[in-house]
Amino acid sequence: MHHKLPHICPLNHSVQHLQLVCYCSGGVQGDGSVASLAPPETEGVEKECSRKRGRSNSCSKAENKACRERQRRGILNNRFLELSSTLEPDRHATTDKFAMLGDAIRVLNQLKSETQDFKETIEKLSEEIKTLKSEKKELREEKLVLKAEKAKMEQQVKSMTNNIPPPGFMAPHPAAFQAGAPKMPVFPGYGYIPMWQYLPPSTCDTSHDHELRPPAA
Repeated sequence: MHHKLPHICPLNHSVQHLQLVCYCSGGVQGDGSVASLAPPETEGVEKECSRKRGRSNSCSKAENKACRERQRRGILNNRFLELSSTLEPDRHATTDKFAMLGDAIRVLNQLKSETQDFKETIEKLSEEIKTLKSEKKELREEKLVLKAEKAKMEQQVKSMTNNIPPPGFMAPHPAAFQAGAPKMPVFPGYGYIPMWQYLPPSTCDTSHDHELRPPAA
């Protein structure tokens, strides 16, 4: 009786022989795979996976940069909208940035001209204030002078009123006329004042009147 021997593939036999040799030398891993004898197809797959991981990292960086750019543009657009609403509160907000910049330039020029006008007005008012202050000082000095003159005139009037007799006062009657030195009344009610002592004797001589002053024809 002939017994059939199992067919052994020479390739499988060589692989098993290599696994055994690697196991003995410590090159076989716990799952029975040979680490040092990895086929070249496996190495290509690993390289491709590592390349994909690098590509995903670069994609994430580009996405982050794009997100930051979108955020920056959004903030810039919001600022432009605030500028438009500030320049023209009654007008509907527009997204035309060139129009916004034109409005901003126009408003700035207008504010600049108004500021210049205000400066000129302030200078004129300052000059007027200086003039008014000088006039006020002059008026104050004139007031002091008039006050002093008023006090002086009041003093004079007071001294004059002290010398005037009261209303019920009656002057005494003049004394009786007596013959003697010639007298001439100066003011009625104040008596007579003798005048002859003031004239020289030659003036009272009338003996040469017909020679000095002939009678008129």
